[in-house]
Amino acid sequence: MTAPDFDRIIDRRGTRCSKWDDMQAAYGVSPEDGLAMWVADMDFAPPAAVQEAVQAAVSHGVYGYPGANAPYLQAIRWWMAARHDWQIDTDWITTCAGLVNGVAMALDAYTRPGDGVIVMSPVYHAFARVIRAADRDLVELPLALQDDQYRMDWSAWEGMLKGHERLLILCSPHNPGGRVWSPEDLAEVAGFCRRHDLILVSDDIHCDLVMPGAPRHRMVATVVPDIADRLVTLTSATKTFNIAGAHLGNAIIADPDLRARFRHALAARGVSVGMLGMDMVAAAYSPEGAAWVDALMTYLDGNRRIFDAGVNAIPGLRSMPLQATYLSWVDFSGTGMTQADFTARVEGPARIAANHGPTFGTGGADFLRFNIATPRARITEAVARLQSAFADLQ
Repeated sequence: MTAPDFDRIIDRRGTRCSKWDDMQAAYGVSPEDGLAMWVADMDFAPPAAVQEAVQAAVSHGVYGYPGANAPYLQAIRWWMAARHDWQIDTDWITTCAGLVNGVAMALDAYTRPGDGVIVMSPVYHAFARVIRAADRDLVELPLALQDDQYRMDWSAWEGMLKGHERLLILCSPHNPGGRVWSPEDLAEVAGFCRRHDLILVSDDIHCDLVMPGAPRHRMVATVVPDIADRLVTLTSATKTFNIAGAHLGNAIIADPDLRARFRHALAARGVSVGMLGMDMVAAAYSPEGAAWVDALMTYLDGNRRIFDAGVNAIPGLRSMPLQATYLSWVDFSGTGMTQADFTARVEGPARIAANHGPTFGTGGADFLRFNIATPRARITEAVARLQSAFADLQ
């Protein structure tokens, strides 16, 4: 495999790219001189194998309804075994239109309007959006912040449920905190779901994006095999290989009854997926793709070190130690500023678009989330801009 060039600047402006073309409207930061560090996709080209798969489809020139998807399913099975020591059957895989769609289908399959759906906050903002849109009751269990890491607070949580909860969504690894949950954490989650008769939906979309030297990510199914009767695991290659535009994900469900209910919800909504996305995934989930991911994580680890060192040198700012994902969660509480004040500096003088912490729910008010999956020159520039914008604190 030719070494990927992650330093190459790819101009995404004017390509209907949400991350760059929408940041003026969302944050008032111009793409002409601003830095897009909000939407969770990468500014890198995917592996050559993915490009070649798309080119082969383009060269064929006919884009009719896709049929047999055996190569796609076998690639997922191989990847889960090779990268996560998880032996799955292809029959367990149900393909959906991305993981947010997978969450929505799970809500439809296993809950009813008015039921409680649990998240551990702060957490990926799309969960709350989908839960509320489905007329379910969002139940936030606040994560405890200890020693610069989020921890599950079981002693507090046991007394917070109302009895109408039917489903818990686990974000693993955690977004926005970048935490890899330990096997002990996952076993606690499984036990909690059993005690309270909850379906467990584990969103593992960042499972491949673990920093070198960080704890290994584990799938719930490999840690607690006997939870299969209430477990739905959501995975996708889109985050790993920067092909989010394919809008493709998978619900991996071992239990036949749970799987049938999920597929019924999918069929009732007429959800189907496109041909090109499956071709991309079949190419990405390969030895070449694995080597590319290893190179990616080495590069992102370098970005992480530069970003953390620069941010943590600013009095009052603290970047949460990042074990997984490429999303840096920065705490501004030490500045003594209001959320409006520190955000204005980031979007104004620094000209950086970063996700606002309150959108991630309870516990997010003092934070901004920065996407560091971009060429290193931009990381260095972002650090310099932040240090300049907060120079009066130094």
